[in-house]
Amino acid sequence: MTTSRPAGDPRAPQSEHLVLDGVLTAEQAARTVAGILAVQREDGAVPWFRGHHLDPWDHVEAAMALDTAGEHEAAERAYLWLARHQLDDGSWYAAYADGDPDDVTDRGRETNFVAYVAVGVWHHYLATGDDTFLDRMWPAVCAAVEFVLTLQQPGGQIGWRRDDDGTPATDALLTGSSSVHHALRCALAIAEQREEPQPDWELAVGALRHAIRRHPERFLDKDRYSMDWYYPVLGGALTGAEARERIDEGWERFVVPGLGVRCVVPNPWVTGGESAELALALWATGESDRALEVLQSIQHLRDPESGLYWTGYVFDDDAIWPRELTTWTAGSLLLAVAALGGHEPTCAVFGGEQLPKGMDPDCCPDA
Repeated sequence: MTTSRPAGDPRAPQSEHLVLDGVLTAEQAARTVAGILAVQREDGAVPWFRGHHLDPWDHVEAAMALDTAGEHEAAERAYLWLARHQLDDGSWYAAYADGDPDDVTDRGRETNFVAYVAVGVWHHYLATGDDTFLDRMWPAVCAAVEFVLTLQQPGGQIGWRRDDDGTPATDALLTGSSSVHHALRCALAIAEQREEPQPDWELAVGALRHAIRRHPERFLDKDRYSMDWYYPVLGGALTGAEARERIDEGWERFVVPGLGVRCVVPNPWVTGGESAELALALWATGESDRALEVLQSIQHLRDPESGLYWTGYVFDDDAIWPRELTTWTAGSLLLAVAALGGHEPTCAVFGGEQLPKGMDPDCCPDA
């Protein structure tokens, strides 16, 4: 489950951070990592599962999960797949059949999908200290950020997509913009590491954070979706008391005790990915006990043979649905476990304290 390094190497991977009481034993963690590796194509692509599509966001999440387990070579191959298949405008298509770059099934280009490469690249660098990798991926990160910022609206929010014919969608999604906020901060961290200041990015991330914190009217109303509830916290736009208040406000609406987190209210459907992401957001606010409870509550979704996790469970019907064992569900769980286990690169990326904040606009100052 780990990639060997020379004795005494301070970056030598450890697996203890993937062992968590009531969630993963060492053997179970190894099986989950092996499950993701079994889906990864030889060229580095990580589809949802073999025969289904790859989207760039979930592909990155799976690569990050591999890095938590010390599978750095496999993670690097995933990132180099992105570098090889980036479009001329800096984007990637929204979906590729089974990760085949020549078989595109959704030719739209979604901003949060494109931006997330920066989160993964920074996470991989923190896990490996590989300057050559950072040099190799820097042009891809720059091009991706520039593509995303072409869809930033005057109010700071990010338009969610550009269609294949070039038409921009000016409507903004709170979840997607919150993810972009996280990605822009990671991109700024990479720029700082390379000593290449990006003042335009600093202004952009400040304007985006302000929109998320103070202007909900600038985003489409998706209040029924749990991701819109916790993503401003997970993406680092809301912190401290503000973050804890938001989590508390939505807790009873979305959390089903002992089963996980609803994807959409009022549907009786809990999903593993949303549950693990909520746990990661809880950890970031200092609520590790509640995070652990959430992760323990979704172990009914684990497939013991593959080590992967079913996407969701319809509790009114006592039915697994859809019957898909997805790499991104397993990846989100491994990342949450790694944070709770003190894996430094994961903690640095999702804790946010070490990430640049950018420049806040002179607008609607806090009381």
